[in-house]
Amino acid sequence: MISGAALVSALVTLVVVGVICWLLWWFIGYIGLPEPFNKVARVLVALVALIFLINLLLGFGHHPLFRW
Repeated sequence: MISGAALVSALVTLVVVGVICWLLWWFIGYIGLPEPFNKVARVLVALVALIFLINLLLGFGHHPLFRW
């Protein structure tokens, strides 16, 4: 069973990480990297966000990919 405090903590963590990823995505577009580097940087940001999200969801079942 998941407690309310754990859900609120997970929601705050998810919002903070989402804002950080959005700022990185915006900054990559703002500085105007050349095309191959732009694509690689955006894929890396998306990959890190996806791994974090999967780790967060698996943590609810007490089997996270990474323990911090």
